[in-house]
Amino acid sequence: MNHWDQFLTPYKQAVDELKIKLKGMRSQFEFEDTHSPIEFVTGRVKPIASILDKANQKNIALENLETEMQDIAGVRMMCQFVEDIHAVVSLLRIRNDFKIIEERDYISHKKPSGYRSYHVVIEYPVQTIYGEKRILAEIQIRTLSMNFWATIEHSLNYKYKGRFPKEIELRLQRAAEAAFRLDEEMSLIREEIQEAQAFFSKKKEHSSEKRKKE
Repeated sequence: MNHWDQFLTPYKQAVDELKIKLKGMRSQFEFEDTHSPIEFVTGRVKPIASILDKANQKNIALENLETEMQDIAGVRMMCQFVEDIHAVVSLLRIRNDFKIIEERDYISHKKPSGYRSYHVVIEYPVQTIYGEKRILAEIQIRTLSMNFWATIEHSLNYKYKGRFPKEIELRLQRAAEAAFRLDEEMSLIREEIQEAQAFFSKKKEHSSEKRKKE
């Protein structure tokens, strides 16, 4: 276990730092009083059991984990609209605190299962007491409906170990399309939604200021 703790420590540090930095992007939009393409940010380090399972499935030798497994450190950025995903990707491309290694667009090119998301693999420099250590991390950008579907599919995948009954597989595919149609419908009324949210936010802020004065 001590070996794993030592191995995973820089990944945990990377996730913590990236969460702070990417949440900071949302705060900047709020400060500017403009629509934020980022709804919220989460992150995790892959559990040891999951690392071993994936290494076995992908035939990755344990000594090659650092260079061949890209998602030991994972950050997820949630967006309201599909258009926001592309805005977030553009923002990530201009940052200079990490290097983008690979992009995978599973929105324009969904997986056979119906999975949709945008993945950005980065090389992130972690500062340690022994000097700089560059590690791979994966940033997933998706809408709330895409995330709902992916979370359910992930749970079922564990139950069936990737071998879904045909009926479940078909239902998941239909659900994925329904989720994407929801995203498309929301995009059509995006301006109205954003105006309503801005109005509600200002009204809430006004009420808060009024209570303080009272």
